Amino acid sequence: MVSAKHLLSAITLTALAAVDVAQGENDQWPLHSNGLTRTVEWDHYSFLVNGERLFVFSGEFHYWRYPVPELWRDLLEKIKAAGFNTFSIYNHWGFHNPSPGVLDFETGSHNFTSIMTLAKELGLYMIIRPGPYVNAEANAGGYPLWLTTGEYGELRTDDPSYTAAWKPYWTRVSEIVKPHLITNGGNVIMYQIENEFGDQWTNIGSKTLDKSKANYMQLLEDASRKNGIDVPLSHNSPNMFGYSWSKDFSNATGNVDVVGVDSYPSCWSCNLSECTGTNGEYVAYQVAEYYTYFTKQSPTQPNFMPEFQGGSYNPWGGPEGGCPSDIGADFANLFYRNLIYQRVTAISLYMVFGGTNWGWLSAPVVATSYDYSSPISENRAIGSKYHETKLLTLFTRAAKDLAKTDRVGNGIGYTDNMAITTAELRNPDTHAGFYVTMHAHSPSNTLERFTLKVNTSEGALSIPRYGGAITINGHQSKILVTDFPLGRNKTLVYSTAEVLTHGVVDGKDVLVLWVPNGESGEFLIRGAKAASFGSPIKEGPSPINVKVYRGTNNVTVTFTPEESGMTIVRLVDGSSVVLLSRKAAYRFWAPTLSNDLLTPANETVFVYGPYLVRSAAINYSTKTLELTGDVDDVHQIIAIVPRQAERITWNGKGFSRIASNFGVLELSLWDDLKAKGLKDFKLPALGPWRYHDSLPEIGVDYVVSDETWVSATKTTTSNTDKPDTGNPVLYVDEYAIHVGNHIFRATFPSTASPPPTGVLLNITGGNAFGYSAWLNSQSLGSYLGLSYSGAAATIFSFANATLNTDGDNVLVVVMDNSGHDLREAAVAPRGITNATLLGPATYKFTEWKIAGTAGSASGNRNIDPVRGPLNEGGLFAERVGMHLPGYPYGDDDWPILRQHQLRPNNHSTNSSSSASVLSLDGAGISVFRTVVPLHIPDGVDMSISFRLKADNPDKNRLRALLFVNGYQYGRFSPYIGNQVLFPVPPGVLDYDGDNTIAVTVWSQSIEGAEMTIDWEVEYIHASSLGLTKVGEGLRPAWTDERLKYA
Repeated sequence: MVSAKHLLSAITLTALAAVDVAQGENDQWPLHSNGLTRTVEWDHYSFLVNGERLFVFSGEFHYWRYPVPELWRDLLEKIKAAGFNTFSIYNHWGFHNPSPGVLDFETGSHNFTSIMTLAKELGLYMIIRPGPYVNAEANAGGYPLWLTTGEYGELRTDDPSYTAAWKPYWTRVSEIVKPHLITNGGNVIMYQIENEFGDQWTNIGSKTLDKSKANYMQLLEDASRKNGIDVPLSHNSPNMFGYSWSKDFSNATGNVDVVGVDSYPSCWSCNLSECTGTNGEYVAYQVAEYYTYFTKQSPTQPNFMPEFQGGSYNPWGGPEGGCPSDIGADFANLFYRNLIYQRVTAISLYMVFGGTNWGWLSAPVVATSYDYSSPISENRAIGSKYHETKLLTLFTRAAKDLAKTDRVGNGIGYTDNMAITTAELRNPDTHAGFYVTMHAHSPSNTLERFTLKVNTSEGALSIPRYGGAITINGHQSKILVTDFPLGRNKTLVYSTAEVLTHGVVDGKDVLVLWVPNGESGEFLIRGAKAASFGSPIKEGPSPINVKVYRGTNNVTVTFTPEESGMTIVRLVDGSSVVLLSRKAAYRFWAPTLSNDLLTPANETVFVYGPYLVRSAAINYSTKTLELTGDVDDVHQIIAIVPRQAERITWNGKGFSRIASNFGVLELSLWDDLKAKGLKDFKLPALGPWRYHDSLPEIGVDYVVSDETWVSATKTTTSNTDKPDTGNPVLYVDEYAIHVGNHIFRATFPSTASPPPTGVLLNITGGNAFGYSAWLNSQSLGSYLGLSYSGAAATIFSFANATLNTDGDNVLVVVMDNSGHDLREAAVAPRGITNATLLGPATYKFTEWKIAGTAGSASGNRNIDPVRGPLNEGGLFAERVGMHLPGYPYGDDDWPILRQHQLRPNNHSTNSSSSASVLSLDGAGISVFRTVVPLHIPDGVDMSISFRLKADNPDKNRLRALLFVNGYQYGRFSPYIGNQVLFPVPPGVLDYDGDNTIAVTVWSQSIEGAEMTIDWEVEYIHASSLGLTKVGEGLRPAWTDERLKYA
């Protein structure tokens, strides 16, 4: 391909068509099935479902990162509204399997069945990715944490211990998914085996099989089939360095039906150095070449990207608010079109919605936010990246011929501008053409103008033909069509504007074209002899320039639209061409009237104006188009609808019609937010706050309970990383303690002479972890942590502590466990690897105990099944339930925070008027708690976030946890990370009741700690989404059982 590029400018357009054919195109590609069903088939071009070709455009979201089942509909409606026809989910083994023998697929957000029923209701295909290992920057990559001790053999092999561990989970997932397979009337079309597991070969050159790993893959596949999974089994290669599991590459053990490759060309992390080993040196907007890889790895299968970069995660230490702008809207425009340049016909964006690492869901590489710079933001807002993606996904949904194309040529010879490269894709059956144009040097952001040579049914043309030029301005690409069918009698012969979508209303075509703001377009339609624009109704501002050129049996139109509004060109047969700028296209929607997965052209209506259109349906008895959606500051709607719809309702309310002409309705919505009194809404102030000590364990009068403390007595471990032999094994997972903050308590006698002078602690806890130590209630100091370090040894001197002269000395160590690492490092231990008393003599600890999550010491390892085992850790406040709604507290032991500890809040007009200051003196841990009511009226979608800050550099050595109605929704470590804004979804927050807000503040410095907290509204929309009753069963209250875990 590289050598061909330099030839293209010197050869003819006809010769161009031969270049890629010689590289492997074939007229007789085999049609594959898995031998169990022909419902889903595939070939070199694309997937076929029920015999219909499908351009798969999917997006990923993780239900376990958004634990409010009622709001999964909101996300899927936004995915469907953007034009995606498919979505993908990871299942999370550890989320569903808190301890050996215990599976939970029923409680709260653990029950993901409703997602599959929603897929059916809304009309979306679905890809299931159940692991067992999923990575996903999840704690231990999604493994259950009880698997990390080393006693289950080598993971991701056919080791019998590991096999016995995954089989119950795998069996149950398959059983749950089976009724929702497309073969059983559901919408699940694919089932992924494992994840980014490119380990089929010990020597790929000689194709020497790694038998234990190949057998493992085969065991997973066989178990899936045994449990009724009969759709294609797929796999996603981690990169283009290997060739595993493809039936095109080998006939070896473990091969799946369909393979694809994952790619993050602009890095999966905001820390670009993490990706240089895979991607090389980072160059912004540098696309990658996949076409050649597919010709070797999977030539008879679709070019498939099971994960393509939808954004990047923000690691500890990453920039506040997420990654730089080079993975924003321009990235979506350029990189997603470049996949089509390379004839990719199955794409799944990772992520389309990232969500939140609430609780301890995350691996150490990432903090609380998993926004991922996704098209749908962590707070569920949609912005420019969503809309820019929509411009392509709506097109691929409407362009049926794109699912079967040959790349007949590519290079710089298609235009009169050497800076532009073009790929010509052509459907071999219909001869529809797709010309993908972009900078030949993709990092370039120059403004380039050019004419394009195209082959059409009207002959070879150079377009535009009536003056002007096609423009690529900045990091942009365009897909320009030729011979695009518009119905039985009309064809879009060419267009220099991009097609947004196409449909049929009352038997008449509606074609929607768009150009970037300020640019012009030109199109030729055969089968129409005349065109006009404008009408008795106001369909938007008049265009700057529209010219019509009539032919014998065709019409050519040139246009330059205004930035706002829409212009409709009428063809003589009553069909319409809607002309939009990019700004207007962002506000244009094409909702389907049914859940038909094929999205028939005659079951679509077109709506311009609202923030979001969620659904459309025609009530034929009342002749009403029933629309639902969200409105921000735009209150005008223009809709192109069938004749049967004489009026419109919006979110169930009828609206007066301003104008109607040829199926176009315009209406004015009243200001629902103003009517509900929410135009200038402000949240109530957080407070009054009460506070309590959350580290009684260092007190001299603290009583150790067997309900809370596990005696650390093990002397051996299966973990290959062995601890120092001077103590018992102090790895927390060995004692069924897995997440959050852990407390170690050790004793040693006072009889030694001379006494010890200090202690060496070597602790491993993952990136950004930390720990603090106290001796006989006195602070010894802290390891503050680093964003890039997962283990640290520290010597603590006893010079400022008092050793007991009578009785035991008590050493207390509080550790913040950032989670388990990914892939093979998931089994790296967490806890103390070495604890040695220092001094002139030899010393020994007499006893070690560990306190973890409430119930872990007594075998009740999932004390809160609704929130799940990853929600809370082992701090005193958590164990006794101070973070839960309904926890009883008295005035005597819960003083009120002084009211003067408030500061003005200047961050948001919708925030409360002041931020609360939470502080404590010295090194220690306190919990702060308040209860605040909310009463948000129905018919509103509102996002609320908490803002946590520590502006005093002398008092920012702290680790805070934010709890909202019992859910841990923020890990705030200002000395290490930069996240300050923590969105909390409706359902976790009670929008029509009391909300319990608790913050644990761990000061790691003897100078003390100080932080501020406030909450703010990020947006308010009038919406069909009902939030007042969301999450009623998701916020279980405190019970007195908790008191025994003090």
